Amino acid sequence: MARKTANDDPLAPLTLAVGQEELLLDRAVQEVVAAAKASDADTDVRDLTPDQLQPGTLAELTSPSLFAERKVVVVRNAQDLSADTIKDVKAYLGAPAEEITLVLLHAGGAKGKGLLDAARKAGAREVACPKMTKPADRLAFVRQEFRAVGRSATPEACQTLVDAIGSDLRELASAVSQLVADVEGTIDEAIVGRYYTGRAEASSFTVADRAVEGRAAEALEALRWSLSTGVAPVLITSALAQGVRAIGKLSSARGGRPADLARELGMPPWKIDRVRQQMRGWTPDGVAVALRAVAEADAGVKGGGDDPGYALEKAVVTIARAARSRGRA
Repeated sequence: MARKTANDDPLAPLTLAVGQEELLLDRAVQEVVAAAKASDADTDVRDLTPDQLQPGTLAELTSPSLFAERKVVVVRNAQDLSADTIKDVKAYLGAPAEEITLVLLHAGGAKGKGLLDAARKAGAREVACPKMTKPADRLAFVRQEFRAVGRSATPEACQTLVDAIGSDLRELASAVSQLVADVEGTIDEAIVGRYYTGRAEASSFTVADRAVEGRAAEALEALRWSLSTGVAPVLITSALAQGVRAIGKLSSARGGRPADLARELGMPPWKIDRVRQQMRGWTPDGVAVALRAVAEADAGVKGGGDDPGYALEKAVVTIARAARSRGRA
């Protein structure tokens, strides 16, 4: 769970989200944006990567507006900013503009530590978003997810969910959302078991593996079998998302031994070898197309469409086609 400093006003001039847990970082951003839009529905949100924030860009974005509009400027991976851009950010911290909220996402390591220290010295509202490497932390996260929506789940149910899903916080959060949406009353171990243990977990990843390998026919067959045996659709979208994101991460990483890449990307070494085999022929454009397909399927599964099965089939076919060089899609 993200931890916050005493200054808990999401509209503070500067929010500093520190850590490497993507879900928590995204939630830190979403909290600020939601608060800004609640204050002014016309809030302008700029979400920038280091390559988009060149020297002078921040000054341009934060210059006074004739309309005095509220603005949220999000800077991701702030530790990767160029030296000249870091100077711009530090200068801005000394005199932040009114009606503008700057959100810096920083990995928290030694790289870019000068900017991190400067933001803290400037009185930033800080949100800690550390990787949850311990099972006890993930268990606490699941319990908090249930509490946040006012639902009751037994300790055994929470532990079973962590055991079944694993370390991916996005998948754990999706699983909690699905259970809350589908089940009335207290959620117990038996309910979690029907959704997420044993054959269901294996089949969802089979669908994802066949899809990212470009084997559309086999992926569709596995998908239809999974749905017919009662696998929760949200588990399948989570597996698809993990498969595509793993390819995107590895394709953009530096070369090296599986053990080195595993540390860099937060994957076990055996998974590095598997993803290397699956990613042949994938392009950055293909990954982008596949991620959009997963997002659309997720929306369909969670109520944005009339037929979750059709939404999943469409995503599987799109992902398989994105694996261009395999020729089996």
